[in-house]
Amino acid sequence: MAEKKPHIDWKIKVHDIIYEAETPAGKLFDIILLIAILASILLVMLESVESLDNQYHAFFDISEWVITIMFSIEYILRIISVKKPLKYITSFYGVIDLLSTLPKYLSLIFVGTHALVAFRAIRLLRVFRILKLVRFLSASNHLATALKASRAKILVFVLTMLITTIILGTVMYLVEGKENGFDNIPKSVYWCIVTLTTVGFGDITPQTPLGQVIASFVMIMGYGIIAVPTGIVTAEYAKQDSKMNDSDDKHKHSVSPIPPHPSEIDTNSLSCHNCMQEGHKDGAKFCFNCGHDLNT
Repeated sequence: MAEKKPHIDWKIKVHDIIYEAETPAGKLFDIILLIAILASILLVMLESVESLDNQYHAFFDISEWVITIMFSIEYILRIISVKKPLKYITSFYGVIDLLSTLPKYLSLIFVGTHALVAFRAIRLLRVFRILKLVRFLSASNHLATALKASRAKILVFVLTMLITTIILGTVMYLVEGKENGFDNIPKSVYWCIVTLTTVGFGDITPQTPLGQVIASFVMIMGYGIIAVPTGIVTAEYAKQDSKMNDSDDKHKHSVSPIPPHPSEIDTNSLSCHNCMQEGHKDGAKFCFNCGHDLNT
């Protein structure tokens, strides 16, 4: 049997370190990556404080360049260590990795764009791989399904509240008038939204007795309105959960039970070299997505 080419072995080793979180080297790499991301975000936040930037500008700039170069090298290694680079480049993480690397380079041309490195916070999603939380993503999918199923009801609720705020804002404009800060209907609608959501900035306040009565009504109504969208989603979530439990009961009594999806069984962070699919079952030898040997 012909020996594997050295550069192929090198690519496989790089892939195992960068894309895996099960091996000691892979886990160490991911932890260092997360620390670098947090450090980068902290540097940008501190740099926005003028007094600190005046005193430590050089340190902030050099540190950010060091981290940016590290991320650039990592991005290149991710591309060359997979068989289908375009698939990684166009994937969710691929786009985020690119967006988190570009801002510092763009700051050489466009002033102020380096602050966009806050995109790196999204890269913290990789912590799911390190902590093996992929198996719990089915719960988030359940919630997403409930939100999607209740979107029509929520839309009707939002439109109803929009109409209500326009009506109440117009009434307050007529009652209070310009002399009390309600200069126009849009500003009065703004007051109504702020009051209805119980935010209460206090920049506009009713002065007349009738206006204060209306404001009290809006405040009380606001407490009840907050619970409406929560109740809609909760009811839909409970309905989805009930359907899932009924489906599980049917599968238990079925002669040929449907095998669980990889996200519902004990999975790991093993990534396929061929299609980059993750979430394989512990001990799996072949990719459940493309059938490629996971050990080559």
